[in-house]
Amino acid sequence: MTIYGTALLSICLLFGLSVGRILGAVIGVDANVGGVGIAMLLLILVCDRLQQSGRMQPPTTQGIAYWSSIYIPVVVAMAASQNVVAAIKGGPVAIVAGVMVVIVSFAMVPIISRLGQSDAPPPNSHTLPTKDES
Repeated sequence: MTIYGTALLSICLLFGLSVGRILGAVIGVDANVGGVGIAMLLLILVCDRLQQSGRMQPPTTQGIAYWSSIYIPVVVAMAASQNVVAAIKGGPVAIVAGVMVVIVSFAMVPIISRLGQSDAPPPNSHTLPTKDES
């Protein structure tokens, strides 16, 4: 079952790494800039679209779940191989970029959490009558 999600994951990874390479070239850095993160976001978006349209079969979903469970250790290993000391010595841009990403990420949490909410109660929710309704 794990093979079904591999094609989708690999396409997203190749696209993300390519975009990360291009971003690195644009800003003048000889490195991949955010390619793995771009790939992860693309995978989330594509999977969501496929699930909403009903085109993702259960074996594919299970395959993607398997690969996503080992995806985080792979990302950690890739990040550990980066030369953080050289980036910090290279100038304050790396520190400012890191701080800005964290600030923007924290600011986006409430916004993203509101996107999934609706004012209507869930379909099978049973609410207790209020004092005025009794």
